[in-house]
Amino acid sequence: MDTSRTFSIHFWLNLAKKNDDLAPIYARVTVDGKRAEISLKRTTKVTFWDTKAKKTTARTPEGKELNDYLDQVQAKLLACYKQMSSDFELITAQSIKSRFLGTDEKHKTLLELVTYHNNNVGGSIRPGTMKNYFTTEKYIKKFLLQSQRTGDIYLKHLRYSFIIDFEQFLRKGPSLQNKNPLNNNGVMKHLERLRKLMNLALDLEWVEKNPFARYKLKFHKHQSDFLLKHELDTFRNARTIDQGHEFVRDVFVFSCYTGLSYIDVKRLGRNNVVLGMDGKFWLSLERTKTRHPVKVPLLEEAMEILERYRDRPCAENNALLPVYSNQKVNMYLKDIAQDLGIEKRLTFHSARHTFATTVTLSNGVPIATVSKLLGHTKITTTQIYARVLEDKISADMEGLRTVLKEGKTNKEKRISGW
Repeated sequence: MDTSRTFSIHFWLNLAKKNDDLAPIYARVTVDGKRAEISLKRTTKVTFWDTKAKKTTARTPEGKELNDYLDQVQAKLLACYKQMSSDFELITAQSIKSRFLGTDEKHKTLLELVTYHNNNVGGSIRPGTMKNYFTTEKYIKKFLLQSQRTGDIYLKHLRYSFIIDFEQFLRKGPSLQNKNPLNNNGVMKHLERLRKLMNLALDLEWVEKNPFARYKLKFHKHQSDFLLKHELDTFRNARTIDQGHEFVRDVFVFSCYTGLSYIDVKRLGRNNVVLGMDGKFWLSLERTKTRHPVKVPLLEEAMEILERYRDRPCAENNALLPVYSNQKVNMYLKDIAQDLGIEKRLTFHSARHTFATTVTLSNGVPIATVSKLLGHTKITTTQIYARVLEDKISADMEGLRTVLKEGKTNKEKRISGW
C-alpha cells in the first residue's frame, strides 16, 4: 500500500473576523490537497503580521511569546502526523486536527465514556441498575470538580492513583443522600461500576491498559437476617396495626414461601400462575435481575395468601399482590418486627434468605433444588444464602449416631454368631 502523501502546515489571519486591527490566528493543515482549519484562540495586530514568515514582527514580550506558541503548535502538529504515520493509521487533514485537539478516538474523556455507556449499553441494563450508574456518574463529576479541579479528564491520563484518590474521596466525603460518608460496600459498588466502564473503554480500544488491573475490590461480607421457624409462624399470625402493614406482612410471608425477590413479586400477574405437570399450581416467570427463567411450586402457605387477594383490586396491571415501594415495605417490616419483639434488622431481602434457610434447606431440600428455585445460575451463589441451622445440624448428627450405633450392633451380632 502506497503511503506517500503531501503534508503542510500554514498559519494565517482570518481577516473576515478582524476587529479594529486585531485578527484571530488559524492553523491550516493540508493533506493531499484537502484542508482542515484550527482556531488557535489567539489574536495579533494585522499590521505586525509577516505573511511570509507566518509570524508577528512585534518586538515585545507578548510578540515573542506568540511566536514561541506558534512554534509549539507547529511541532505538535508535526508530531501528530509522525505518530499516526508510524502507527499506520489513516491520515487525513481532519484526523490530524482531531488528534491535535484531543477529540479523536484515542483521546476520549471519562465523561465521554460515561455518556457512551449510558446511550449504547444502558438499554440492556435494568432500570434499577442504570439508576445506580447515574449515581456513580454524579460522584465522578463531584470528585473531578472538587479534588481534580477539572470538569473532565482524558482516559489516557487515568492512573492507579486516580482510583485510590477516588476511593478516599468516597470514603471521607458526605454521601449524596445525607451528611454521612458511604460505608465500605457502598464505596466498592461505585468503584465496581467505574471498573466496568474502564473495561468497556478497553474493549472499545479507547485505552491501551486498564488502571484497575492491579486494584482489588474489597467487599465486606455480611448476611441478611432471616426468620427462624417460630419467628416465621409468629409473623404469619401477627395482628397488624392497619391494612398497609397487613399488606406488607402478607407479601413478605409470600416471598418467604416462594423465594422471590421484591421486584419479581411486584411484577407477578395472573398469567404467572400456571398448572404444573403434577396437577398443582406453580409460578412461572423470568427473574428481573438475571432474565433467567424460574418455576416455583406454590406451597399451601403461599396459595393461601394468593386466595386471600384473589378478588381484591391490587396494584396496577392486574398484579397478584398489593406491593408498596421497596422503601415503604422495609419501613413497615421494621415496625412489624418491633411490635412482635423480633430483634432482627429485616428487609424484604430477608424473605429470600428465610426461604433458602428455614423453609427449604433446614427441611432437607437439596441445595441444588434450592438453587433452581431461587433462579441462580451458579450453586455458589446459593451457598451465600444457605445457612445451616443448629437444630438441623443436631438432627443430622443424631441420624448419624443412629446409623453408627446400628452398624456397631450388627457387627457385634455377627461376631457373637461366629
